[in-house]
Amino acid sequence: MSGQTIAAVGAGRMGRGIAVTFAMAGHTVHIIDLKQRPQSEQEALRIASLGEIRSTLAMLADIGMFDPAECNAMVQNIRFSGRNECTAALAKSDILFEAVPETLEAKTEALQIISRQADQHAIIASTTSTILSDELQPLVTGAGRFLNAHWLNPAFLVPLVELSPGSETAPETTGTMKTVLESIGKVPVVCKPSPGYIVPRIQMLAMNEAARMVEEGVASVDDIDKATKYGFGFRFAILGMLEFIDWGGGDILFHASNYMTGATGDERYSAPGIIKSNMAEGKIGLSTKKGFLDYDSMDVPAYQRDRLAAMVAMLRHLDLLPKRT
Repeated sequence: MSGQTIAAVGAGRMGRGIAVTFAMAGHTVHIIDLKQRPQSEQEALRIASLGEIRSTLAMLADIGMFDPAECNAMVQNIRFSGRNECTAALAKSDILFEAVPETLEAKTEALQIISRQADQHAIIASTTSTILSDELQPLVTGAGRFLNAHWLNPAFLVPLVELSPGSETAPETTGTMKTVLESIGKVPVVCKPSPGYIVPRIQMLAMNEAARMVEEGVASVDDIDKATKYGFGFRFAILGMLEFIDWGGGDILFHASNYMTGATGDERYSAPGIIKSNMAEGKIGLSTKKGFLDYDSMDVPAYQRDRLAAMVAMLRHLDLLPKRT
């Protein structure tokens, strides 16, 4: 996959982050700025973009991601083009990521330019964090080659990329994008065109609840942040959220949800229908060997040991192993 040419259309934080990611993996990357600018301003942006990318790569090398001697070759993998000189770069890119500002106007202009000038077989992906892929897909000529690829910042570090195909996206488009992302060490997941995708939808609820606890005086900012890092975040770095429901027991979540709804009088804590139906069907997790996951064919003790070993490794990494006297 290292022979593919990538375009990051947009020279902001996301475009630069995607460029760094693919350049580290040995791909040729074109950063393309589509905004009409005076030549002097365009040159200043080119210098700033490549300078920041060089600094980012140097920092990543300094903290041990790769040998510092590799930095120059990675930077050489990246080219910068302004609007008046980007035709060739657009035409020869195999995958093009639109990463312009989060306005429908900006994305409309960018996607129309990209789809006119890109090769007909090239994959075109938006990186929007807010606009649904079905809303953007009609802007692209050859809708089957379009999907959304929502990266999480910083793109060059966070493994996850949420892929959201539109209703007309060809299955091979999604498959190829998954393969390419996996080849550079990313972890792609696929979701329907739905507001908030997966991670933003979950984290929005959690972040608002944390802010609400500050507002209510439940705990200090410092203690809430410690609780999320060393309790919430610690466990969910090892166990997926649905996996954790099974681990602790869907019945525990069901009863806790009922208590919280009654204690607060707020329906936002109520359990969804799937938790209630799982309770009725006895699908409450590890104890019944059925939950969101199916444990019938699994060596459950070995599985539990593996997850606990990962937690111990995380404690060791954080220098938080239990103290011995």
